[in-house]
Amino acid sequence: MSRPRKILVAGIGNIFMGDDAFGSEVARRLMDETLPAEVRVTDFGIRSYDLVYALMDGYDVTILVDVTSQMQSPGTVYLIEPDLGQLDQFDQMIADAHSMNPVSVLQMLRTFGCSPGKLYLIGCEPAILDVEDGQIGLSEMVEASIPQAIELIKSLVNDLLSENPKIEVETA
Repeated sequence: MSRPRKILVAGIGNIFMGDDAFGSEVARRLMDETLPAEVRVTDFGIRSYDLVYALMDGYDVTILVDVTSQMQSPGTVYLIEPDLGQLDQFDQMIADAHSMNPVSVLQMLRTFGCSPGKLYLIGCEPAILDVEDGQIGLSEMVEASIPQAIELIKSLVNDLLSENPKIEVETA
């Protein structure tokens, strides 16, 4: 891949559902960091359609930030490169106003004939999800993982923009 000209860091999450707010909180804090001019950071929260339309702007790289369960200890941070060729094998969910399903966003993007460019996921193992009556605030373990996630994103961006990237990721 040639050096990217446009990188989108997209925070995803519902601030009323405990650890689901991880991506939104990482994006909010990352906006206070000094990043290269090629990088745009946005908290999309649960706004699926806004993310689809943003992805249609022709980003070379998209970094989604969200909780993801990989059956590890809560607060574990992951760097994953999803296999976009496997989208049809994931459960389909219709986007709604109360949640965001990144797979549905990517499938919708594909139906418009667009691509997110190179795609990465910075994920965090949640401790508190599926809160029946809602909960504002992250668990201690997920809150403590935010600085690590921010450093991982900054390192990934630096690697992507360097002449000799050293990115090591899991493939999902």
